[in-house]
Amino acid sequence: MMSDAAALERLYAYPATDRPWVRSNFVSTLDGAAAGTDGRSGTLGGDADTRVFALLRSLADVIIVGAGTARDEGYADFDVDSELRARLGLAPVPAMVLVSHTLDIPGALIAPGNVVVTAANADPSRVAALRETVEVLVTGDEEIDWPAVLATLADRGWTRILCEGGPTLHGELIRLDLVDELCLTVAPILTGGNAPRIARGHEGVDRPMALGHAIEADGGLLTRWVRARS
Repeated sequence: MMSDAAALERLYAYPATDRPWVRSNFVSTLDGAAAGTDGRSGTLGGDADTRVFALLRSLADVIIVGAGTARDEGYADFDVDSELRARLGLAPVPAMVLVSHTLDIPGALIAPGNVVVTAANADPSRVAALRETVEVLVTGDEEIDWPAVLATLADRGWTRILCEGGPTLHGELIRLDLVDELCLTVAPILTGGNAPRIARGHEGVDRPMALGHAIEADGGLLTRWVRARS
């Protein structure tokens, strides 16, 4: 299966829908750690995870990520399949939406074309400074109004949404029942310790998911789970 690029593309294709479809992508150890001993998630996945990671980015209109995660994981340019994106009628690269309440955005990502999302209680002087280079979308009073954000993205034709974390952002989207799909790589590792989970928040919720597929690769599992909505 991993050697068949067309089969993988079919497995991870976005559904045909006009509404925003939120897919999240994470890697976790067997005991639930969302980061390795170096504090990064990127070191947990093997070659198969890296390949699927690139495919998910290649299929997305927009990538949403917390500014802290982008900093910790060393985000830079996206490695995407340009031929695939052209065939699907997508822009050459997915848009990047950076989420931050403090507006502490990595300097390399303060670039034209990127979008910063924050709430109305953010530092207005920092908002103004960022707006000299990037678009800043302010929505919600103390918390970001995620339905409004997704509606704005959909108005731009960005309905294939990929959330890459971190755990706080993921937890908020789960709380609001906005996650339609989770792509989770389970790394064959036990770590112990106090590493974060793939989602965290102030309150627990119950969001049933149905298994889309599970592929054994590199000794672990590449899984895809779809929200079981009534």
